[in-house]
Amino acid sequence: MAFKHINPSQAKALLDENHAVLVDIRDELSFSLSHDDRAINLSQSSLPKFLSETEKDTPVLVICYHGNSSQLAADFLSQHGFSDVYSIDGGYEEWKEWKE
Repeated sequence: MAFKHINPSQAKALLDENHAVLVDIRDELSFSLSHDDRAINLSQSSLPKFLSETEKDTPVLVICYHGNSSQLAADFLSQHGFSDVYSIDGGYEEWKEWKE
């Protein structure tokens, strides 16, 4: 199943309902400098644990810098059995502006 695109407002609604996991695929330094408190930093080293411990029907919101790399990661997660995967359009740059 393919991933879907979602804007920051729609993503926030899913998070507020407690129905989704927000995964931030930016590098650890960028994540440590600024991130949403609800985000999990998903990296090559944390990916196996995420894949094995997260229910496949959990909505997963993927965020990157500008909304490009998140599409690749969302597609990867979809191919690994996750049925409800979203790429956040505009990435963290838009998320920050929207959040403020």
